[in-house]
Amino acid sequence: MTGHASPMRRALRGLGVAAVLVFTLFPVWLMVATALNGRANAGSRSLWPQEWTLDNFTFVIGEGGFGRYLLNSLLVGLGTVLAGALLALLAAVAVSRFRFRFRTSVLVMILIIQMVPVEALVIPLFIQARSLGALDTLLGLVVVYLAFSLPFAIWTLRGFVAAVPVELEEAAYLDGASWGRMFWSVLLPLVAPGLVATSVFSFITAWNEFIFALTFMADQDNYTVAVGLRRFFGQYGTDWGAVMAASTLITVPVMVFFVIAQKRLTDGLVAGAVKG
Repeated sequence: MTGHASPMRRALRGLGVAAVLVFTLFPVWLMVATALNGRANAGSRSLWPQEWTLDNFTFVIGEGGFGRYLLNSLLVGLGTVLAGALLALLAAVAVSRFRFRFRTSVLVMILIIQMVPVEALVIPLFIQARSLGALDTLLGLVVVYLAFSLPFAIWTLRGFVAAVPVELEEAAYLDGASWGRMFWSVLLPLVAPGLVATSVFSFITAWNEFIFALTFMADQDNYTVAVGLRRFFGQYGTDWGAVMAASTLITVPVMVFFVIAQKRLTDGLVAGAVKG
């Protein structure tokens, strides 16, 4: 009885995995197939391109100006990742290693900020950015995205920093290392997996965000990819070939970022599950 059940169980497991893969990859394949289909502009959308062509990509990058939007999103994403990683790590070290007044209140405020809906902050942040002259600038978007990504990053990195034994830092001090040397040579390598995990979150937040990029930007030259994609949706019709080509271009940088950070990301998520 058991011998017959084992192959059946394996077959059902295989069918389940296949179903999940089809469900997950089908939208991606439909997007790529439509982007490579020369007849997509005429309303022909199929699971296999009828006319293989790169004209949709050429149109999107050339006449559509999507290359500029990709560059803007890349600058905003990298700016958010670099500034967020530095600030989050320093803040995590502060709340984990030092005892100061209102320390618990700071941690509670970090959790409360994560619970606030993004839509509720659009108008207040718009007014504040306008008063600071930060509207229609990529730097203004970086600051806004930092405000959303930092709470998660600080709370996550706090667990990684707290898991590093204090004795390692004390040993570095006894060997004559300064705080900066200890931070760079001892603490940073040990919390690097968590830093990568939070950086991926920050990059995705900055890359895919739409509401603030649309609200803050009036000049089309400062559009990010999420807002630039909207240009290919017309009032009386939609250029599906261009839409899917632009969507493919939006997806590729995120996939590349994941491939580069995959090893560290996996280590960081697993470590975070047991170190908290």
